Amino acid sequence: MSNEPLYIDKELSWLSFNERVLQEAADKSVPLIERVRFLGIYSSNTDEFYKVRFADVKRRILINEEQGGDENAKHLLSKIQSRVLKLNQDFDTLYNEILLEMARRHIFLVNEQQLDDHQQSWLRKHFRNNILPHVTPILLTDDIDLLQFLKDEYSYLAIEMQQGDNKRYALIEIPTDQLPRFIQLPEAKGKRRKTLILLDNIIRFCLDDIFSGFFDYDSLAAYSMKMTRDAEYDLSQEVEHSLLEQMSEGLNQRLTAMPVRFVYQRDMPGDMIDVLCSLLKVSNYDSIIPGGRYHNFVDFIGFPNVGRNYLENKPLPPIDSYHFTSAHNAFEAVKAQDILLYYPYHTFNHMTELVRQAAYDPKVRSIKINIYRVAKNSRIIESMIDAANNGKRVTVVVELQARFDEEANIEWARRLTEAGVHVVFGVPGLKIHSKLCLITRKEGDELVRYAHLGTGNFHEKTARIYTDFSLMTCNKAITDEVRMVFNYIQNPYRPVKFKELIVSPRNSRSRLYDLIDREIAHAKQNLPSGITLKVNNLVDKGLINLLYQASSAGVKIKLIVRGMCTLIPGIKGISDNITAISIVDRFLEHPRVVVFENNGEPDVYISSADWMTRNIDNRIEVGCPIHDPSLKKKIIDILNIQLSDTVKARVIDKAMSNNYVPRGNKRKIRSQIAIYDYLKHSEKQLRKKAEKSENNA
Repeated sequence: MSNEPLYIDKELSWLSFNERVLQEAADKSVPLIERVRFLGIYSSNTDEFYKVRFADVKRRILINEEQGGDENAKHLLSKIQSRVLKLNQDFDTLYNEILLEMARRHIFLVNEQQLDDHQQSWLRKHFRNNILPHVTPILLTDDIDLLQFLKDEYSYLAIEMQQGDNKRYALIEIPTDQLPRFIQLPEAKGKRRKTLILLDNIIRFCLDDIFSGFFDYDSLAAYSMKMTRDAEYDLSQEVEHSLLEQMSEGLNQRLTAMPVRFVYQRDMPGDMIDVLCSLLKVSNYDSIIPGGRYHNFVDFIGFPNVGRNYLENKPLPPIDSYHFTSAHNAFEAVKAQDILLYYPYHTFNHMTELVRQAAYDPKVRSIKINIYRVAKNSRIIESMIDAANNGKRVTVVVELQARFDEEANIEWARRLTEAGVHVVFGVPGLKIHSKLCLITRKEGDELVRYAHLGTGNFHEKTARIYTDFSLMTCNKAITDEVRMVFNYIQNPYRPVKFKELIVSPRNSRSRLYDLIDREIAHAKQNLPSGITLKVNNLVDKGLINLLYQASSAGVKIKLIVRGMCTLIPGIKGISDNITAISIVDRFLEHPRVVVFENNGEPDVYISSADWMTRNIDNRIEVGCPIHDPSLKKKIIDILNIQLSDTVKARVIDKAMSNNYVPRGNKRKIRSQIAIYDYLKHSEKQLRKKAEKSENNA
């Protein structure tokens, strides 16, 4: 046996994933505007990392400080800091390179010192009419509670007003919640160039318009800064508080939580940094990062394309499912066969149409759905309200603890309740992360149930950019158990057994262990064995250890992990039979799928659960077997296309090197495009087969 470490720190593995996002911004084969947007995605990911994962490490240090401290956590914190600093340096270099490439294509992102006379005149007028009403400086005094005032996820300008030897400081919030971050400037006639300026720089340019007449100063200077808070919160366990009230209190705690990261403009004067750190109560364990002139790069996700169409990804029009489009209604389609959709390749409209029809279909008696994240103007929610108005029994399980969506979900819960929908919140400490919908319909003398089981949220917007599987079925064995899951959500301490579904926290660990053990037994008998696993995160040590055992027994294991992977492939005698890749491309890879070879009779499951301890033991998650042979084949084909990716697949290894899978003499396969072509061809074949059948009838 090897003495090598068996696991990678999950935080470092997560940073390695974010480096893959940065690689997309660096990839010159990616259209230029998309590269800018990947910078925004990287920045957004980094923000969440600090709010959640960095904050967790800091908390471990502080909790154990009285007992002499957690040296491992301190060492990890140090490694995180150095890794982030290196990535941020790469980010800054890349940002400057991309600006130059945009300039070559006549797109300029200018600062306040690069304006011509005409632009200066236009900008002052635009500032007074459109921006100034949203700008109110906050003076920094000894009395101010800056933690109370400062908002997370916002960028600020720290202003220095100097008169003689005296200095006064103020903060200005960049009002991106009210105004666009990017403003296009007018150009002189006949010029081909397109010029954009950041809202930050417009405010810098017009500082005098804000302060003049109110303060005396010889000079004004502005430096950007941003603060990130710990996103965790405590839920009161007092019985007199409802979960809704507890969540509202928890959100208030988050709004005033302690900072974990302070990012400031690199040339900010030292005395200003000291004042801000003091007012923000920044500790030695927080990340204090000198950065560039701009923060909150998350807004760059929406960077406008003011140039040619080729600077963005070529659109891939969503594919219609032939089964749905050829049927009179959604229920007829699902009654005829199980239907598997794969977003964003397939249109999400089939799902929204299913619930829209259910809202007014006189045969529909009840609808149950659980929501974790939904779109801002959710058609799914509107259909639930319409169904209640039409006299259907509607139950919506709202997960109030969906991180960063709590506030929206509290509001949805209120709206649904007012509309007469039965709203269920579950219990504190047991997040409901399953993706279920159950529609009960009276057909003749019997009740027939139609179920949706998926790997992703009922979210129209993310369904256009996340890849996810959706199964629609009226298979009685499965729909009966989906009904049991909804009962379990309302009575989580009542005994319940599932045969078809893999349900956390009831049976996920035992079922997955049994399925892996079966592959080990087959390998030992020289029977066909193998495991193909696709997840967002693989960090649960119990499952990883069993995969190591399977590898040692000769089971070939292929992993496709988008994010954190603490398993180390290729350790001699332990994980020789494990290979792992990660794919980052134009769509965010989100499905959880596992295929067990099972002696040549593969078992295929789709699931809402990652292979993390929280998802296996501490959440309500649902995995579903795929019974239809053609759908099994479709999933296996899609996984095989991904495993053959020679363009966007990176090798996951101990060094977290993020090397691209070597292509050698193989042809270029970009799996996301190949899957789109495969599914398009598949739907075309279904149509041809049906037309041939009609002609022969």
